Amino acid sequence: MTRSMTQCYKATVTGKVQGVGFRRATQAQALLRQITGHAINLADGRVEVVMYGRREALAELCEWLWQGPPAAHVTHVEFESRDVPAEERAPADFTTR
Repeated sequence: MTRSMTQCYKATVTGKVQGVGFRRATQAQALLRQITGHAINLADGRVEVVMYGRREALAELCEWLWQGPPAAHVTHVEFESRDVPAEERAPADFTTR
C-alpha cells in the first residue's frame, strides 16, 4: 500500500466494550478489510482502535465499531483522523492488547 493511499484513524469506543470480545471481533473485522493497527482496552473501560488502510475500508470498520459484537453495547465512538508522516510505516498486522 502506498503512503498516499494509506489513511490512519483513531477511534475511542465507549459503552459495554470490555469483557465482551470487542477487541477480537474488531481484529477479525479489520483483517477482513485488510486494515492494520491495534485494539486495546483502556483503564477507564473504553477501547482504543488505531487503524491504517484504504479510506473505504476504514469507513466500513468505523461504521461497524458503532455496533460491535453481539454482547457489546456501544454508546459513543469518537473518531480522529491522523496524519501518517512519510517516515512512519503502517503496522504489518492488526493486533490486540
